[in-house]
Formats: sequence, structure tokens, C-alpha cells
Amino acid sequence: MQSKLHKSAYPVIDTDPIFGRVVRYFRWSDYAKGVAWTAFQPLELSKQALHKTMKVSVVVGVFHAFLMMYTNSSARFFGYMENAREIKMYREEYLKLKGEGKPMHGVSRLPLSLQRVAASYSTGAFMNFDVFPIFNFVNHPYHGQSEGVIPEEWK
Repeated sequence: MQSKLHKSAYPVIDTDPIFGRVVRYFRWSDYAKGVAWTAFQPLELSKQALHKTMKVSVVVGVFHAFLMMYTNSSARFFGYMENAREIKMYREEYLKLKGEGKPMHGVSRLPLSLQRVAASYSTGAFMNFDVFPIFNFVNHPYHGQSEGVIPEEWK
């Protein structure tokens, strides 16, 4: 069961990347935006409220910054943003894992039915982080990808 592909301006790398891969593919611009958001989050408070709520404000800023960074990285996997760097990294990772004899999307100890449920919940979930953040921590075979991301002769 392949995930349905959507129309996008750039090639779709993976419709349900695992959490660790999304975080590994963060760009420096993601980190810069995250640091800026965390640093300027307390500025939204008045001077009097700043002292009392500084810790809470920083925690909220860090959490929001991480979700923003994760969303940007996931959007590149989905082909919603420019992703040439991610395609190159994905191909290098594919060749490395193939050379070691390992599958690209890992091996799971969960039954196939639970893998399917996990995939259905986490595919595209980054688009709803404002409602309820769901990350993919389960290795499963249900990934969609544009043709040409991995050349046919490599498969």
C-alpha cells in the first residue's frame, strides 16, 4: 500500500519520514529561525509580566520553535519547499544503507496492521501541528515518493 502522492512544485521525497530523519535533515536556516523565535518570544510580554513569566515564555518559545523547524523540514520532504539538498542527502543515505544491506525505512517489530495504523496517523500530520502534533516513530513500508528521487538503476 503506497501512500497517495499529491501535486507539489518539487519532488516528493517521503510522505511519512521518521522523526529522526526529519530532525537530521534540519537546515541551518531552520535553526536560525528557531533561535530567533525563542529569543524574541519574551518580547511579546510587557515589562512587568516579563519577570514572572520568563521561564514559561522561553519554554513555549522553544517548543514552538521546534515545531516550526520540524514543519519546515517535513514540508521539504513533501515537496512543498525547495528540497534539492534533502534529495542529495536522501540518495547518499540510500546508497549507504543499501551497501550495508539494510532497508531504507528500517525494520519494525510491530505487526503489519499496527504499522498501517501508525502510518495513517502520521502521514501528513505535520500540517496539523497547530491542532495536535503527531510524529512518526514507527518504521513501516508505507511511504510515497516521486519517481526519480531514487534512480531506477539503484533499486
